Amino acid sequence: MRWVRSVLPPLVVGAGAIALWEVVVTAGRIAPFILPAPSAIWREFLLQRDNIWEAALASGTNALVGLIAGTLAGVLAAMASARFRPLAEVSLPFAAVLNALPIIALAPILNNMFESTSSIPRRLVAAIIVFFPVFINTLRGLREVDPIHQELMHTYAASGWTFARKVRLPGSLPHVFTGLRQASSLAVIAAVVAEYFGGLQTGLGSRITSAAAFTAYPRAWAFVVGACLLGLLFYLTTLLLERLAMPWRTRLIT
Repeated sequence: MRWVRSVLPPLVVGAGAIALWEVVVTAGRIAPFILPAPSAIWREFLLQRDNIWEAALASGTNALVGLIAGTLAGVLAAMASARFRPLAEVSLPFAAVLNALPIIALAPILNNMFESTSSIPRRLVAAIIVFFPVFINTLRGLREVDPIHQELMHTYAASGWTFARKVRLPGSLPHVFTGLRQASSLAVIAAVVAEYFGGLQTGLGSRITSAAAFTAYPRAWAFVVGACLLGLLFYLTTLLLERLAMPWRTRLIT
């Protein structure tokens, strides 16, 4: 019953919004280039399902590689910054600068640094975008250590690495996954948007721009739906990993 209460209201609201969208577009005779009807988008989605699947695999691969690389870099940088405070004072402004870099400025520069057939620029864009939320949240979690645990490890004369591995990192897992939940969707957005600026024309972003250029707006929206589903898949996978990594939190909630 609790699952029904948490899932049913969003489904009802979503279905109602789509129905209202269909009525407004149909009754108002809104032009497709302004806003296509959901029924037209759904027809194109079914017709283009194979192309959407292939494009989602290309964009999803870039997003996944960027997510993994950015997460590893963020966690390692946070562990080093938590261990050495002067390093944290330097890394925090640097991370803020990376977070402020717009994708539309970063993607063209990286595309010019590699071959036009390389997927490395898009993966680098995703990794850079992922780095900041993972780094900030992990660093916050590493700094929130229970004083009792800290005194106990000092009593055991534990080394800095042992203290980080046994106490700091396990205690920071809720913060790590908070950053991952943010980064999972950002990785998909970064990978898709980076495709607007050249390179291989195999991903969702390039298919959206191509369909829009040929005035096939329902088809473009169908690829947008594919990008939304890809982002949702990444987010739900992150939630599943969080439950598997921290089953005690699920028991506490229930």
